[in-house]
Amino acid sequence: MFEEAQLYSPVTKSDDGKVVVHLGEDHPGFNDPAYRERRNAIAAASMDWKTGDPVPHIEYTDFENEVWRTVCRELPAKHRKYAAKEYCEAVAALDLPTDHVPQLDEVSARLSKLTGWTYVPAPGLVELREFLGSLGDKVFHSTQYIRHPAEPLYTPEPDLIHEVIGHANTLAHPDFAHLNEQAGLAAQRVETAEALQFLADVFWFTMEFGVVWEDGELRAYGAGILSSYGEIEEFRGMEIRPVDFLEMGTIDYDITKYQKVLFAAESFGRLVESVGGFFAAYDDDTPARLKAAVSTAA
Repeated sequence: MFEEAQLYSPVTKSDDGKVVVHLGEDHPGFNDPAYRERRNAIAAASMDWKTGDPVPHIEYTDFENEVWRTVCRELPAKHRKYAAKEYCEAVAALDLPTDHVPQLDEVSARLSKLTGWTYVPAPGLVELREFLGSLGDKVFHSTQYIRHPAEPLYTPEPDLIHEVIGHANTLAHPDFAHLNEQAGLAAQRVETAEALQFLADVFWFTMEFGVVWEDGELRAYGAGILSSYGEIEEFRGMEIRPVDFLEMGTIDYDITKYQKVLFAAESFGRLVESVGGFFAAYDDDTPARLKAAVSTAA
């Protein structure tokens, strides 16, 4: 299970309608009034968004576009070296702009032609059942803000760069899109909070921080690794274990630090088969069945 930590900055709306994003004291933008006001404005744009409404259009600033350009300039070489082949193929297929921050409806237009997925706006953290469940409908909830320009290659929380360069690129590949959809359908099926959290933890170690063996070399396919300039250089030095769904669903981990333990699939084909099969068969009783199987084997 994950350790308590602040992955997203909480967003609140007061009685007078003012929307505030509460940054932690260690956030790069904490002491920057202009950045904080910008975060509040972007969050407010999507705070009252409802299904069927137009996606808020954000006029990104020169600073924000320069952050995007910096990331698009620095990450591709690392992807060629460390990313799974299928991810690189999906990047080419989605063909996101590299000179400006794409609007979410632009991301959706490109994704829908490839795999039928759509992006919708979120001011910050989306409740777990809603976020995972929406994947079953091929809908991805995404923030729209960009990390602080003082540290363009680092963010303490998921921003649009993580949601798009990490997740949208994977969703452009039919196999990754299918895995996400199966995870979402599983979330729609389960009723207990315990089963939902177990599912979320397996999702964390696959779609967020998954790795796979490719021609004898460890490669990343998880969006959390692929969108991180620092972690993508470090993941091969972590403790690598074979895919074990019971362990994924029960191991302690800290969401704010580099992951110390990663689970590697034997191959991309095996990844699609095993992880896809797990999500497709998952129900409220799955965790108990996995534990019972281990006890019987022991």
